[in-house]
Amino acid sequence: MKRQLLDRLLSQAREELSGLEASAKANRDFATDQEFKAESKYDTRALEASYLASAEAKRVEELKLEIQILDEVDLEASVRMGEISIGALVDLRYHDQVRKYFLIPTAGGSLLKVDAEAVLVVSVFSPIGDALLGLRTGDEFEVETPKETRQYQVIAFH
Repeated sequence: MKRQLLDRLLSQAREELSGLEASAKANRDFATDQEFKAESKYDTRALEASYLASAEAKRVEELKLEIQILDEVDLEASVRMGEISIGALVDLRYHDQVRKYFLIPTAGGSLLKVDAEAVLVVSVFSPIGDALLGLRTGDEFEVETPKETRQYQVIAFH
């Protein structure tokens, strides 16, 4: 299941990268096209396209880095180390419900379904992701939210 989750995250990032690269090129071309030179001091179309292309180029670089980081995730590290680490699939109990969490360095917040089972992708930089690192089956931990302090228990990790 971890491989399927990681592959889906990689696929989504690559798809976003492809679309964003095309959009950035189109905006860059528009911004530099002599045909769209400002006709007055109030005509800012080319300038706005330039700003947009610049922001898109920055996001393209971020996505390339994200893909590289995801490509390097070791899905078996937790099992080898005997504790939760990046690449772990964790079953957590909160109140009387057990949910699955996939711990990775980027792309947190996604909810993915694999074999009709929902899995929440959590970044190690999130409060819950940070708290999970180094824990083992049976460990309990708390996470502060704006409304309350939540108590979790690690049921299992893979």
